[in-house]
Amino acid sequence: MNSLPAPARLTDRKRAAILDAAVAEFRQSGYEATSMDRIADSAGVSKRTVYNHFPSKEALFEHIVEQLWERSVEGLDLAYSGDRPLRAQLLELVSQKLRLLHDDNFTDLARVAIAAGIHSPERAHEMVSRMGNREEGLTTWIRAAAADGRLKAKDPLFASMQLQGLVKGFAFWPQVALGQPPLTPAQQKQVAEAAVDMFLAYYG
Repeated sequence: MNSLPAPARLTDRKRAAILDAAVAEFRQSGYEATSMDRIADSAGVSKRTVYNHFPSKEALFEHIVEQLWERSVEGLDLAYSGDRPLRAQLLELVSQKLRLLHDDNFTDLARVAIAAGIHSPERAHEMVSRMGNREEGLTTWIRAAAADGRLKAKDPLFASMQLQGLVKGFAFWPQVALGQPPLTPAQQKQVAEAAVDMFLAYYG
C-alpha cells in the first residue's frame, strides 16, 4: 500500500511523466530541437509544471544523462570473490555490460548525450567531471582482485577502462556512431570471452 499522501503521489506521477516524455523527445528529435513546450505537451502537463520540477532544459537533460550513467554503473555490481575463478567473474561482469549496451533506449540516449556534448563542450565537461567522481563496479572489482594478489593492476581505473574499451569497440561505438545493429548473442559471447582472455593474459 502506498503510504504517500495523494498530492505527493500525483507529483511523483507528473515527474515520471515529464521524464518519460523528455526521454522520448530527446531520442526522437535530439537535444537542440527538443523544447520544454514539446515535453510538456507530450507529458500532458502544463509548461509551468515542467519548470516546477526542472528549472531548465539543460537541468532536465543532465538529470536524464545522470540516470543513464547510474544505470551503467549499477549494472556492474558483482562483488569480488576470492574463491571463484577470475575468468568466470569477469565474464559475468562483461555480460552484464553487454546486456545494458544491447538496450536500444540506452544507445539512443547515449547518442543524444554525445551529440549534445559535441555542440556544447562546456556542458559535456561539467557532466563528465561530475560523473567521473563515481567509481563503478568493474573498477571496484579489479581493485579488490588486485588487493588480493590475483591481478597485477597497479591502476584499477586504467585497467577497467581498457577492458571496457575492448567491449565497447564492438558493442557500443559501432551502434552509436555508425548505426550498426546490436550484437547477436553469439557475437556477444565471442566479444566477452576474447576481451576477458586478453585482459587476463596481461593482468592475470
